[in-house]
Amino acid sequence: MQTLISVIMPVFILIGFGYLAAWRGYFSPTNVDGLMRFATNFAVPVLLFRAISNLDLAAEYNMSMMGSFYGAAFLCFGTGLIGARFLFGRDWEDATAIGFVCLFSNSLLLGLAIMERAYGTDSLTGNYAIISIHAPFCYGLGITTMEVMRARRTAQSRVLLTVLKAMFSNALILGIGLGFAVNLGGVPVPESAMHAVNLLASAALPAALFGMGGVLYRYRPEGDMRTILFCCAVSLGLHPALTYGFGSINGIATESLRSAVVTASMAPGINAYLFANMYGRGMRVAASTVLIGTAFSVVSVWLWLGALP
Repeated sequence: MQTLISVIMPVFILIGFGYLAAWRGYFSPTNVDGLMRFATNFAVPVLLFRAISNLDLAAEYNMSMMGSFYGAAFLCFGTGLIGARFLFGRDWEDATAIGFVCLFSNSLLLGLAIMERAYGTDSLTGNYAIISIHAPFCYGLGITTMEVMRARRTAQSRVLLTVLKAMFSNALILGIGLGFAVNLGGVPVPESAMHAVNLLASAALPAALFGMGGVLYRYRPEGDMRTILFCCAVSLGLHPALTYGFGSINGIATESLRSAVVTASMAPGINAYLFANMYGRGMRVAASTVLIGTAFSVVSVWLWLGALP
């Protein structure tokens, strides 16, 4: 219970403040959009740049940890895709969007915040390693699958170009890429510039969590409840369970297991809706799953934290 009160609730209280402010009209939709644009296009990419540029790549890129997390994520994408097609009768494009909902954990906004409060700032290195390829992996898999499904119907052939264009126009991926360039190239960053980076990075998570509350207010649940609950079960239950199982089999260190399982246990992030919206497929399921999954994760994350060593 102490974990629920001291670790999890502060994060969700901040999201709740954003939700309440939007609900009561103190924070308009334009304000929410502006805050989220600041957070996701500027502050969070700078946070990722700082983390990746200072990351000890040789030490933190634990292939067993990464394989445990991403192997589980891939299986959850397949589960969502096949489940949507054959359990709920969706066409292949809708099924791909629903598979993406099951794939894309909120590794950044919720995962970092929960991990930091549970285990301290020094525990985040494994999370940053996972996050550094999270968007490229998920968007690469989702866009490629969707474009292949669309190509079957429309005889399109520019799948690779579409994937690359979508990925490299993403501010998060650009921040990660610059971080790798500085890290691998040994590029010195002036002290004054790093002070500015630190100031902007410090605003990233609080702004993003508050803004996320405002965004969630828009996505009130409506219909498709069986599909939504299926997505929640895959995201909050199957993904962390598979990650825990793979990590235990691979014998990864406790710190790495925590990073992988905590990240896997997060509800689907806003990107799940953005992907669905990009293709106009499965939007109601994606939006409602983000909202309901985030609410359910108050309890599910508490249970997973209790199960971890």
